[in-house]
Amino acid sequence: MKTGQTDRGRQHGFTLIEVMVALVIIAISLTGMAVTMGGMLNNATTLRERTYASWIAQNKIVEMRVANVVPDLGSTSGEIEYAYAFWDWRAEVSETGIENLYRVDVEISHAGSNDPIRKVTGFLGEPIVPGLSNQVWMQLAPQDSEGAEGKAGATQ
Repeated sequence: MKTGQTDRGRQHGFTLIEVMVALVIIAISLTGMAVTMGGMLNNATTLRERTYASWIAQNKIVEMRVANVVPDLGSTSGEIEYAYAFWDWRAEVSETGIENLYRVDVEISHAGSNDPIRKVTGFLGEPIVPGLSNQVWMQLAPQDSEGAEGKAGATQ
């Protein structure tokens, strides 16, 4: 070959094998990303369901507290619609060994399923008369004739 001449017979670019290897590498990478994204979606769904189940169970315990009655020992159950889904709940009330203190275990599962998603435990005390705590505070407050305003004016 003489100087200054170009090799017209040789073409520049990628061979078929190089292109195939690059495509295999890209396919493996994309498959790995798809599997990872699927796992992340599963984890997000599971976390959402556990959070909802926890909220439902805590709401059931609060409902029992707000009812302000001595709970019946034993098991109760029902179904509730929450967050556009149906859920089964089961509450088990038992004694704790301490007078007027009851343990409540609430299990939540998908409607029709026997596999609980979340179990929350709470405690219920003896029911009180509404407004009783305010009366106790009023009895504990100082009963002087000047009141708080008289004391503030005396210091000035």
